[in-house]
Amino acid sequence: MSQPAALSVPAPPPQAAVDSASGVTARPRLRGNLGTASIVFIVVAAASPLGVIGGPVPLGIAAGNGVGFPFAYVVATAVLLLFAVGFTQMTGFVQTAGAFYSYVARGLGQGAGLGAAFVALLAYLALAAGVYGLIGPAITSLVTAYGGQEIPWWLGAAAAFAAAGVLGFRNIEISGKVLAILLLAEVAIVMVLDAVVVFSGGGPEGFSTGIMTPAQIVSGAPGIGILFAILSFVGFEATAVFRDEARDPEQTIPRATYISLIGIGVFYAVSAWLLISAVGDSRAVQEATKAPGSLLQDTTVLYLGAAGGHVIQLLFVTSLFACILSFHNIATRYLFQLGARGVLGSSLGRVHAKHLAPSTASLAVSLITGALILLSVVMALDPVAELYTWLGGISSVGVVLLLVATSTAVLVFFTKTQRGGSVWKRRLAPALGLAGLLGFLAIIIANLPSLVGETTFGPLSIGVLALLLGAFAAGPLAAERRPGLALD
Repeated sequence: MSQPAALSVPAPPPQAAVDSASGVTARPRLRGNLGTASIVFIVVAAASPLGVIGGPVPLGIAAGNGVGFPFAYVVATAVLLLFAVGFTQMTGFVQTAGAFYSYVARGLGQGAGLGAAFVALLAYLALAAGVYGLIGPAITSLVTAYGGQEIPWWLGAAAAFAAAGVLGFRNIEISGKVLAILLLAEVAIVMVLDAVVVFSGGGPEGFSTGIMTPAQIVSGAPGIGILFAILSFVGFEATAVFRDEARDPEQTIPRATYISLIGIGVFYAVSAWLLISAVGDSRAVQEATKAPGSLLQDTTVLYLGAAGGHVIQLLFVTSLFACILSFHNIATRYLFQLGARGVLGSSLGRVHAKHLAPSTASLAVSLITGALILLSVVMALDPVAELYTWLGGISSVGVVLLLVATSTAVLVFFTKTQRGGSVWKRRLAPALGLAGLLGFLAIIIANLPSLVGETTFGPLSIGVLALLLGAFAAGPLAAERRPGLALD
């Protein structure tokens, strides 16, 4: 992949311009020259490939379907590719950069679109803040591993917060370049480990056969396995939110969506299969259950030596930072689009005159995530078991709800509009994708208590669902107050 291209377009005005012919004040728009590679770097970094191999993969092996877990990535990739067929086919009919909510508004109306916007904003803000609960302890471990004194988790989180705030305030292409470097580094170390395992002929028992053995695929708790596989993809769907900053969006957005999905799907499935192979089918579940957080690092040390273990530990931190920066940028652009349309404060829709970025919206994201971090410190919450887990529960349910709503909107839109491609692209693939996504949603809701640290549906699980449903219900109410609102 090429490096992100340098900005080569003239600077837009920082405020809305007035159309000389109509006299109508135009909505502020971002401008940029992001190519397919740049958008892929941003959204794949949000998925945090190294973080997935070191986190959800061991958990999926331990709590899911054991050595058959890598097949869950095959299933998840297939369903999401079916979703992407309709999503990208509709791109040419959606001329705004609202991502999910623009598609929902186009198919289901402005009220539903605005409800989707509120759910998306809540989901991405939650995840942008929640990952600080992972990076803080990871930085503490990194400092102590190199002989430093143990520092409180929030101190490392504060350093990451400051860096993300500065980069998010500036032009997106700077973030794209930073994310490209971090992403290439984290993917490279996993691919080196994969290559060593392959050229070693697999692990102590050869190559794992679980990924192709039906009995292993359906063993244990395959639903939990699917759950962790789905969570590994969160972020891929944000390609369309960068429409205004993309070069030739009708081509760039579909390409970036398919490349991101196929790339991370193959990467996850192959790397999870080789991680199990490196440990051995007979020991993989036991080792993943005993120490899921250190399975990747321990395996890396075994195959690449102590130096490889140190590299993994360092790149795990940078992977989490890349994830934070990506979600910061995604949440910023949702706020910007809502501000530019007057749904939220109009100041959120301002474009910085120098950086050509939604800097005010970025500051707002920083304030919200900073407040959540500070609140967790004051309440003495555990950064992983509570801050990350609770906010991750909101995000996981919210994003799958949005995928379901978007799939429904695509089907409704193409039912009314007979143009736009073959029946496969307009009807069959979106319908199959919707069926799969509804199954995923059922699995996530059924397992929501375990996601937020409860044994059964309790206050936290019910609170997550109530919060998301309330956010969606607020959409039609807000749309009624703004009858001229146009989200699509």
